Amino acid sequence: MNRPIEKQIGANIRRLREEARLTQEMLSARLQTEGCDLTRSAIAKIEVGQRHCYPDELIFLRKVLKTTYDELLAVDAGA
Repeated sequence: MNRPIEKQIGANIRRLREEARLTQEMLSARLQTEGCDLTRSAIAKIEVGQRHCYPDELIFLRKVLKTTYDELLAVDAGA
C-alpha cells in the first residue's frame, strides 16, 4: 500500500463528500442502498488513508458522489 496515494485518494473522497453535503453516515447509507457495504467507520478510515479503497467501492463512490474517476483518483505526481 502506498500511503501518500491512499491519503490523497481519501482526501479526494472527503472533499467530494463534503461538496455533496453528505456526512459519512449519509454516504454509507446511500452506498448500502446501491449494494456497496461500506460502513461509516470504513469511510472514515479511507478518508484518512488508513484503509485501502477497493475498485468495486470506487465504482459505487463515483456513482453516489456523481463524480468522475479522474476526480476520485487525482494524485500529485510526487506522491
